[in-house]
Formats: sequence, structure tokens, C-alpha cells
Amino acid sequence: MAQPVIHVERIRKTYGKTVAVDEVSFDVHDGEIFGLIGPNGAG
Repeated sequence: MAQPVIHVERIRKTYGKTVAVDEVSFDVHDGEIFGLIGPNGAG
């Protein structure tokens, strides 16, 4: 498989004390469409 154009490893995002994303890892390859959607459809 080709090298990814985006590589993310163990990303974490918090808002104050609220953890929104905890240790998410992913690759995005050329031509792929990627989105991170929250529980209420926000993203």
C-alpha cells in the first residue's frame, strides 16, 4: 500500500476537563475522504 498523505498517532483533544478524543490513530491515503463526526453530528 502507498504511503499515507496524513498519519496521526495517539491524538488527544480536551475541552477543559472534558476529553473529546482520546488516543485516536489513523492514516489518510491519497484520494480518500476522511471526517471525524461527533455524537450530535458535529465534526
